[in-house]
Amino acid sequence: MSVRTRDTLGGRAAVVGIGATEFSKDSGRSELRLAVEAVRAALDDAGLTPADVDGMVTFTMDTSPEITVAQAAGIGELSFFSRIHYGGGAACATVQQAALAVATGVGEVVVCYRAFNERSGRRFGSGVQHREPSAEGAALGWSLPFGLLTPASWVAMAAQRYLYTYGLTPEAFGHVAVVDRAYAATNPAAHFHGRPITLADHAASRWIVEPLRLLDCCQETDGGQALVVTSVERARDLPHPPAVVTAAAQGAGRGQEQMTSFYRDDLTGLPEMAVVARQLWRTSGMGPADIDVAILYDHFTPFVLMQLEEFGFCERGTAADFVAARTLPLNTHGGQLGEAYLHGMNGIAEAVRQLRGSAVNQIPGAARTLVTAGTGVPTSGLVLTADG
Repeated sequence: MSVRTRDTLGGRAAVVGIGATEFSKDSGRSELRLAVEAVRAALDDAGLTPADVDGMVTFTMDTSPEITVAQAAGIGELSFFSRIHYGGGAACATVQQAALAVATGVGEVVVCYRAFNERSGRRFGSGVQHREPSAEGAALGWSLPFGLLTPASWVAMAAQRYLYTYGLTPEAFGHVAVVDRAYAATNPAAHFHGRPITLADHAASRWIVEPLRLLDCCQETDGGQALVVTSVERARDLPHPPAVVTAAAQGAGRGQEQMTSFYRDDLTGLPEMAVVARQLWRTSGMGPADIDVAILYDHFTPFVLMQLEEFGFCERGTAADFVAARTLPLNTHGGQLGEAYLHGMNGIAEAVRQLRGSAVNQIPGAARTLVTAGTGVPTSGLVLTADG
């Protein structure tokens, strides 16, 4: 898709299968096994077999390559395999890549997956401990020596500026945490099932990096999630109503770095998500008022507020009040703060459930969903809709 024109991908592919392992803090098994379990579950959900699959898509930050997962899952020949860079920013782009393969005939049935032991194994929240020299990594050299070693510390810089610019306090971020945890409390698959929080709980949680508190930060999770993508025509013969890929986009802004884009003119927004928003609205022909459910990437609460503003759901600096009013159903699975941190792939699955009418926290009549991927990095997004 061009950043200036409408594309022709919309309506040509659909998500037809979703599958996941349990979400835990200690899976007790390898990341490869988690990936295979999720893939097999997604294929079962789609009413397809490993023999039907000819494409695989995952993330660069993954220890289970496409060909290895295919072999272990009983999948045969592949005509398409792909990896998307930039951590959680890749989530929706995996579906975009799968849809592109299907739309062009490069693949007929493409599986997207993500699996890691992110709590019992390598914990992303522990920050940068070692890095091979690279042009991309050079930007970190301006931040690491001064103590900005973790994702929370990188986000805190932008969060502090956001609060200062709009005259807000850290309570503004608490509204996102409260909403996410309210949905998680009624979701049996969520780590925080049965454990809602209040704004007072948020304010009482310990500082991680000011102005971020513990309850502003997503979990660290072991688990796997997979999605199956095929053509809309084939989808109509499968067991579940298809979640049609009505629009898909990737975006990187000017001066883009990986979570340390501190030399932009303004730190109160997310230019990379603005690129995605323009493309999704242009291609889908929709706008904020058309969305029934929004699944917004929530590794840190401040960036949920900024996303709502970039997509035009509310004016700059007003997203906290927008969330508090609960005008828009947001992260109905509990998000990565409440359900599990699977780099956003579990959020795509929730959007599919909403369109099928099978979500635990089902929004009546949900027919149009917005899903976003990781923020602060080059990112991606989807508009998924009910068929017809």
